[in-house]
Amino acid sequence: MAEENPRFVSRLTRNTLALILAGGRGSRLRQLTQWRSKPAVPFGGKFRIVDFPLSNCINSGIRRIGVLTQYKAHSLILHIQKGWGFLRGEFGEFVELWPAQQRVAENAWYAGTADAVFQNLDIIRSHDPEYVLVLAGDHIYQMDYGPMIAQHVESGADMTIGCIEVERERASGFGVISVDDQQRVQAFVEKPADPTSVPGRDDIALASMGIYVFNRDFLFEQVVADADMPGSSHDFGKDVIPRAIQRYRVMTYPFRDPHSGAQAYWRDVGTIDAFWEANLELIGVTPPLSLYDDEWPIWTYQEQLPPAKFVFDNDIRRGMAVDSMVSGGCIISGALVRHSLLFSNVRVHSFAHVEDSVILPNVDVGRGCVIRRAIVDHWCRLPEGMRIGCDRAEDVAAGLYVSEGGVTLVTPELLGQTVNRVR
Repeated sequence: MAEENPRFVSRLTRNTLALILAGGRGSRLRQLTQWRSKPAVPFGGKFRIVDFPLSNCINSGIRRIGVLTQYKAHSLILHIQKGWGFLRGEFGEFVELWPAQQRVAENAWYAGTADAVFQNLDIIRSHDPEYVLVLAGDHIYQMDYGPMIAQHVESGADMTIGCIEVERERASGFGVISVDDQQRVQAFVEKPADPTSVPGRDDIALASMGIYVFNRDFLFEQVVADADMPGSSHDFGKDVIPRAIQRYRVMTYPFRDPHSGAQAYWRDVGTIDAFWEANLELIGVTPPLSLYDDEWPIWTYQEQLPPAKFVFDNDIRRGMAVDSMVSGGCIISGALVRHSLLFSNVRVHSFAHVEDSVILPNVDVGRGCVIRRAIVDHWCRLPEGMRIGCDRAEDVAAGLYVSEGGVTLVTPELLGQTVNRVR
């Protein structure tokens, strides 16, 4: 049974404090982050991006979690309050919100990832962890952090970096790591123009996942030193890690599937094209990320909604969804939805056609609309007969954003609509 379920829950995870850095702007997601931070962006039909690292913590047995917020955090804060209040404080379990609050100086917002931790050292000390797990709040993956913490302890590391293998041509968007044959970090370069390849594999580079395990005292020492460092950008990838590898034992933890040993699923949905592709991947018969895994559930705020409904069934109009995921509260009324993902409370009216698209909550698709290769944001009201994704020039002329990959983004603001609701 232990081999079938390799989850690692022990004293190590119970004595670990997780810090989720959830203040990112996510500017490459364009207008999707106009009113919300990247971790608050909806994903997968009913979740938000931040639910994935939070669920990984809970499923790993880490139940002391601080969520560090900054940029346009209101919708993120509401989501955490509504969906993550089930832990028991009397047992020492919590998900705490740590907003930027000028704890060390006036006008001192979080200047970087390391500075965000530095400004909360007094809170971290009050929880007295043995280990501190620092996580990015804006990536999609399912990971048991227990084995990583165990390897960190067994290797005698001061710091361990979670890493994945990526194609060298894509590695310029990551922190790239060079290691020796013991997996000890020899070099770390943030977003290099010419990434270093893995020995013996010229087409592959080793990239940081933005996941770090620290010994508590080592973390304190490093962020305090960084805070006093003239010219530092106070970032783990740009400043703290490159300095640490010169003097301390910094190791890597390759993130692999525990059963097959193959590279595990991990996505940075930081662009419109990546966000669109990662959502539509979920529709496949055997998707690379399963949301139906009972042993590794993704927790979230669960709205109380009626089932999805499909109405009308005659030769003139038929409400149907093919090769799609449709969430609760949706009504497909005499329309066709094909290879698309619909979040909750979407209404698709008669004779409309939605294909290869991601439709976020509370969208109303008018009669006769045609939507192809699009992302439609919260609360959009698409007028009757509107065509989206059918002609790039028409979309641009209408003021919509079209990505390099040809995905059209629609938001209420781009349509000239006013929304008085939190998104």
